[in-house]
Amino acid sequence: MSGTDFDVFDRMLAGERCWIRSDDGMRHRLPTRRWLGLSGAEHRADSALTACCDGPTLDLGCGPGRLVARLLRRGVLALGVDISPAAVHITRFRGAPALHRDLFGPLPGTGRWAYALLADGNIGIGGDPGRILARTAELLAHDGLAIVEFAVPGTGVVTRPIRLESRSGVGAWFPWSRVGIEHADEVAAGAGLGVVGTASVDGRHIAWLRRDPEAEQVRCDEFR
Repeated sequence: MSGTDFDVFDRMLAGERCWIRSDDGMRHRLPTRRWLGLSGAEHRADSALTACCDGPTLDLGCGPGRLVARLLRRGVLALGVDISPAAVHITRFRGAPALHRDLFGPLPGTGRWAYALLADGNIGIGGDPGRILARTAELLAHDGLAIVEFAVPGTGVVTRPIRLESRSGVGAWFPWSRVGIEHADEVAAGAGLGVVGTASVDGRHIAWLRRDPEAEQVRCDEFR
């Protein structure tokens, strides 16, 4: 994202209405209140995303840090990473640690994290789902678990330019991907990961991806 994109994203985090527009002209409002943890609608899905995390957890593209803060309240060591300065500031304001970094750059604990989160559509970062999942696999320990939120069934694998818009500004176009949950096995395998569980919770779709697919299956029944 460009500097203008950060300006729009920061205004969104401050409460201004913002949208994503794709190059086909479609526009969707950003779920700001859910990302901030203010809507009440996020709790069951967020519980599903974080319930398995009982060891060091890295939240990739942590945004305003609601998942990192949730884990810390449970006594789980967690760290957020985001390229938005405002997102990192809000995460730290919550009392949660976060780094202002590009997740494809150097990060602490590479190859040793027990869990990595890609929530809120972050499998789309960079417009290359295979690359982001491969990077996630690099960050995990040999038996580590990636917990990834996918798009609704039937989405397919779609990459197209999008931009951020608000009433007071418009960002530059940048690539983003959406991956339907039906393609979880395919994209995971390309990154050396195996799907060991899936769940649909309040319209959000989650898959658990293991570097060692022969490891114990993730129990998801309580979240269906």
